[in-house]
Amino acid sequence: MGSKNRIAKHILPIMLAERKPEQWWVEPFVGGANMIDKVEGKRMGFDVNPYLIRALCLIRDNPEKIPKNNSEYTEDMFNKAKLTDLSNPVDCFAMFQYSWGCIFKGSWRRDRRGTDYVKQCVKNVMIQSTNIQGVEFRCQSYLEINIPENSLIYCDPPYENTASYKNEEVFDHNMFWRWCRTKTKEGHTVFISEYNAPADFECIWEGTIKNNMGDNSKNNTEKLFRYKV
Repeated sequence: MGSKNRIAKHILPIMLAERKPEQWWVEPFVGGANMIDKVEGKRMGFDVNPYLIRALCLIRDNPEKIPKNNSEYTEDMFNKAKLTDLSNPVDCFAMFQYSWGCIFKGSWRRDRRGTDYVKQCVKNVMIQSTNIQGVEFRCQSYLEINIPENSLIYCDPPYENTASYKNEEVFDHNMFWRWCRTKTKEGHTVFISEYNAPADFECIWEGTIKNNMGDNSKNNTEKLFRYKV
C-alpha cells in the first residue's frame, strides 16, 4: 500500500543517524507503513483514514486472514465490498492492496497477463507483518496526536500541487509547515518528505524517482527537509 520503498534506503540512514537511544519514532502520515517497517524500537504510526489503520492492524495482528489468491478474494467480492461500510478488516485491506495504484476504492487491479495480484502481495505482506510487530497504529489527524517528548518525527504528508489526494479533504499545507516549526521548537527532531518547502526549511537530501503510475509516467525529485532553527 503506497510506497516509500524506493527512497527508504537513501533517507533512513540520514534520519536514523539523528535518532537517540530509546527515542520514539513517530509517523503522523504512516500510509502503507513502508518506512516505519524498516525501523526498530518504539514506534507510532497515525493516519486519518480509519480503513487504512484497520488494514495495517490486520497485517500486524492477523496476517493469516489475508486471502492467498484471487479465488479466495474475487473481483466481485471487491466491488461488493466497495458499497459496504467496510467493517471487515479484510475488505479494508482489499480497498488498498487490490486496487489499481493502491488508490483507496479504486478499480480492481489487473493487467494483460492476468497476474493474480491477490497472490502476488502475500509474501510481502507476511514480511511486513513481522516488521511492524509492536508498532502502535492509531486513526488520528497529525494535529491531534499526543507525541512523546523529544521524539523523532518523520512526515510524509500529501504533496502540494499534486493530484494524488484528489479524493481527500483539502490539506492545509501552510498549517502543516507551521506545525513542523512548532514541533521542532518543542524539542522534537522533525523530517519532512516533499517536493518543495518554505524558505526556512533546508533540503538535506534529494533524488530523482521515476513515477510509473498511469499514463503520466515521469521523473520526480523527492526531497527530505528539516526546519532551520
